Amino acid sequence: MYNAIYVESEVLEQPLTQTIVSRFPTADIIECGRYTEIFNRRGQDFRIQKQNLSLILARKHDNHVLPAPNGYGVGGRYNYYFSMMLNCVYDCRYCFLQGMYQSAHHVVFVNYADFSSAIESTASKHDDKEQVWFFSGYDCDSLAMEPVVGAAAYLMESVKWRTNSWLELRTKSTQIRSLLDCEPLSNVVVAFSLTPDRISASLEHKVPQVEKRLAAMLRLQERGWKIGLRFDPLIFASDYKIQYRSLFENLFENLDLDLLHSISVGVFRLPRNFYKKIERLYPEDKFIAQPFVQQNGQISYPGQIDSEMKDWCYQELNRYIDQKRIFSAEFLSESQ
Repeated sequence: MYNAIYVESEVLEQPLTQTIVSRFPTADIIECGRYTEIFNRRGQDFRIQKQNLSLILARKHDNHVLPAPNGYGVGGRYNYYFSMMLNCVYDCRYCFLQGMYQSAHHVVFVNYADFSSAIESTASKHDDKEQVWFFSGYDCDSLAMEPVVGAAAYLMESVKWRTNSWLELRTKSTQIRSLLDCEPLSNVVVAFSLTPDRISASLEHKVPQVEKRLAAMLRLQERGWKIGLRFDPLIFASDYKIQYRSLFENLFENLDLDLLHSISVGVFRLPRNFYKKIERLYPEDKFIAQPFVQQNGQISYPGQIDSEMKDWCYQELNRYIDQKRIFSAEFLSESQ
């Protein structure tokens, strides 16, 4: 998967670094001072790098846990996010990461213990009866690299014994072995991002088919894990009602609704500067070339399409599940 692995000198001898490196015996190992020397270099081409990815192993020195943007959450009063990895193995055309970062290379921050300590110290600042949520998968896919990095398994230990701490692992992946190998935790939600099959095939390159993700969800539910459904972003098509109705029917006819924790819904949107960068990367792409509009610094569908899609989806979802478990993902953030 990787022809080159860049490793910060500071973490070169760490056991986790050595474990990850050993999984790629043919890769060139290149020592560096700070990961930003590679990741933030000017003149990089995100699109070209997606075809020839490198891995970067580094230490994150601060900001291990950050407050989530306003409106980001699924019912908890206090919401935080953290990024143990940067970038994603998948190549979704709408993804904000390609507009945010200079590089497509994958970064893994191997100082897991610092993230765990930050999660525990953040939770300890709140009352034990409050729900304090920690969201993974903001700058990466929480599970796609799990067989290589083992981050999710480590993270779950951080919230396992804390009564006020909840963890969301957001993913498009089917890499669930580490979850199946342990007892389900009542305060962990495995949240799957989903779009209809035809839309996914067109825009979500390398992402497992919906049926494979549904099979993964069913296996997790059989073991007792709570599942989340994330219809974010909603993608417009002339027949979106037909496509999304078929998706909803397939999911809700098969999933155990008692183990369905929450649903979130949000229409496609990007900060204007991110969109402009993606537009330069893919000027010929039909999705990027749509007649989007700008509002509050965000690029999205025209207001009528935006509101119609959301209203229709909420109406459809209410046929299957109480609206108290359906949340809006319409937050605005320069990092989203």
